Amino acid sequence: MVSTSPPLADALAAGPVVLDGGLSNQLEADGHDLGDALWSARLLAEEPEAVVRAHQAYYEAGAQVAITSSYQATFEGFARRGIGEERAAELLGRSVELAREAARRALAGGVAGPLYVAASAGPYGAMLADGSEYRGRYGLSVDELERFHRPRLEALAAARPDVLALETVPDAEEARALLRAVRGLGVPAYLSYSVAGDRTRAGQPLAEAFAVAAGADEVIAVGVNCCAPDDADRAVPLAARVTGKPVVVYPNSGESWDAGARAWCGEAAFRADRVAAWAADGARLIGGCCRLGPDAITALAAGLGR
Repeated sequence: MVSTSPPLADALAAGPVVLDGGLSNQLEADGHDLGDALWSARLLAEEPEAVVRAHQAYYEAGAQVAITSSYQATFEGFARRGIGEERAAELLGRSVELAREAARRALAGGVAGPLYVAASAGPYGAMLADGSEYRGRYGLSVDELERFHRPRLEALAAARPDVLALETVPDAEEARALLRAVRGLGVPAYLSYSVAGDRTRAGQPLAEAFAVAAGADEVIAVGVNCCAPDDADRAVPLAARVTGKPVVVYPNSGESWDAGARAWCGEAAFRADRVAAWAADGARLIGGCCRLGPDAITALAAGLGR
């Protein structure tokens, strides 16, 4: 059994905690094709050992928190593959179990604990797999979005992760729905927006978006992910000031995705020496997202004195 004492909220109060990097990076580096509407969630059923190995690589690189492979795992997405509700719920729970298994192996191999598991819940647009996760504004009401999110959050919470990762949220209205959906689940959550400049991807001012979570007792951290490092520089102090909560931040490498060419372009802008400034501005849950693998997490942990 993995020890998670102190609770993650207490660990954040004590100082910065290191998140992992992009799970897809490590899976692709191991030779797995993720060109699929289910993305890494496909491997929950087909190659679970690959998911364990990817999580373990991040724990061994210095991450203290692994984010599960459930970002694009939804009842609706599984149903399109002929997977029924009962099996889909099992696979959602399995995403947490696989990260726990990776933590057990890492601890057995000498990695210092405690090690934590964050159960990923991506936005509604991730289920659509059409790019709308970076736009928001789906034409659905807050009530409709809450009804979409609640069942899978219940399934993830039943597996008892340390925190629910409400991540890459493009729209403050969807954030409202997610915060309603986590009430009463008995598992804390963090809320992380995808942003462009000083606004959400849906165009709302970040100060207004962060304020949505300011009074939510279930939320132990608020911030940004899947954004440019420069955007993270601006967002961290703002999130701390608006919410008074610990800040979560895990940007991309800084390269951009060319959808036409299906390739990354530009130069990486992420530097591990940024993380000390983020910590000074209130960041307590710090890691990497797309294009940042285990080597980047090792450098990031070193920048935090881990």
